[in-house]
Amino acid sequence: MEKVNHKSKQTMAERLNTLRAGVLGSNDGILTVVGVLFSVAIATTNSFTIFIAGLSDLLACAFSMASGEYASVSSQRDAEAAAVQAEQKLLKQDLAGETKIVQQYYVDRGITAATAKEIADELIAKKPLETMVSVKNNIQLGHYMNPWNAAFSSLFSAALGGILPLAAMSLLPTSVEWPGTIIAVIISVAITGFLSAKLGNGLVKTAIIRNIIIGILTMIIHYSVGKLMNQF
Repeated sequence: MEKVNHKSKQTMAERLNTLRAGVLGSNDGILTVVGVLFSVAIATTNSFTIFIAGLSDLLACAFSMASGEYASVSSQRDAEAAAVQAEQKLLKQDLAGETKIVQQYYVDRGITAATAKEIADELIAKKPLETMVSVKNNIQLGHYMNPWNAAFSSLFSAALGGILPLAAMSLLPTSVEWPGTIIAVIISVAITGFLSAKLGNGLVKTAIIRNIIIGILTMIIHYSVGKLMNQF
């Protein structure tokens, strides 16, 4: 049985998972903070109160996103580890059956049965566990998603994402704080839309427009809620 190298470099999937957590954290940081800022700013014009409310929400959002990512990726990591352990047992109990699974895997991809059997026999002889977890579970042995990387990425990005609208609402002159904050939010969500599209090989223009629309709707909803509550 081959040894598992736990010190190998991160795969592309692992790096993308960390970046994904960062982009999502940033987007959530922007929208949740601006939501609180708009709701509170309707109720009071006290800059310090608005700042404290926004800062409190920023910190809460950052730690909430981090804990959520940690729990989610930990579950994925546990599932991957369990799948590897299961394959270790199967290789000891039914090596022939496992070899047939590998053979069928290549037959399904257009390889002749005879050639597929040769490939399966060679792979099982050299790298049995690595072969099985790859064929059956699409797992690269020794490369499990790191929950700490995802958590810290989400924590810092959510905090950074919320800083721009918080700074705009808190530091800009009263005469321009509302339009300045709106512009800051639109720029921020456009950037996260661009990054998410690039990371996911999606449509950049669509992602940016979608994020901007969501950002605008978020601001309208929270402004309306704050306006409504202020009437009571």
